[in-house]
Amino acid sequence: MADILLIHGSCHGAWCWDKLIPHLSAKGHTARAIDLPSHGDDKTAVEAVTLDHYARAIAENCADHTTLVGHSMGGYAIAAAAERIPEQIAQLIYLCAYVPQNGMTLAQMRKKAPRQPLLPAVRMAPDGLSFTIDPEMAPDIFYHDCTQGDVEFALSRLCPQAVAPTNVSLADMSAVEKLPRCYIRCMDDRTIPPEFQVTMTQDWPAISVRQMNCGHSPFFSDPETLATHIDKAIRG
Repeated sequence: MADILLIHGSCHGAWCWDKLIPHLSAKGHTARAIDLPSHGDDKTAVEAVTLDHYARAIAENCADHTTLVGHSMGGYAIAAAAERIPEQIAQLIYLCAYVPQNGMTLAQMRKKAPRQPLLPAVRMAPDGLSFTIDPEMAPDIFYHDCTQGDVEFALSRLCPQAVAPTNVSLADMSAVEKLPRCYIRCMDDRTIPPEFQVTMTQDWPAISVRQMNCGHSPFFSDPETLATHIDKAIRG
């Protein structure tokens, strides 16, 4: 079956995939997650992180035929890695994630959305190089349909997010766009508006788009269903 590398989004780490991995393993896949630089257990200084650091870390952890799953901001990270090593990527799966467009940064993509539900919760560092999410607002934005235990688990692990990776565009998406890809929309998402997820994928073949009736963190709220969608995407 597939080799799956799970890539987290802003302020998160490999820990967010803990409940999903056993469900993917039960379906016969090899699933693993990594901490991007400055996230989780990685000690890289957040002020030093770039999108290239993310791409390099992902590329270094890919096998010869790896499926990349990117959540939220992780959509840019997996595309950046695939731009480096397209021959090693079997498929890209975007989970309520930003889909890069040629010459457009993630920050610019975010501004194209009709609403900005995350913005009121962003707390910028004094130096402007990173931000955190207000812990009082994070449960409703990220985890409104998750258990209290999962919310507490996540809140204790959220970390600062570097700004620099969100201000870099991908210059040439031609190789990436030739790869098989799938998008899993989360239709009760309070971080990336569901209608913007539809907009980003409106010209994709119907077979390449799946939907879940959940919030921004299905790896907590419904990992079994999420595993089923990933498995079906891989099986085609």
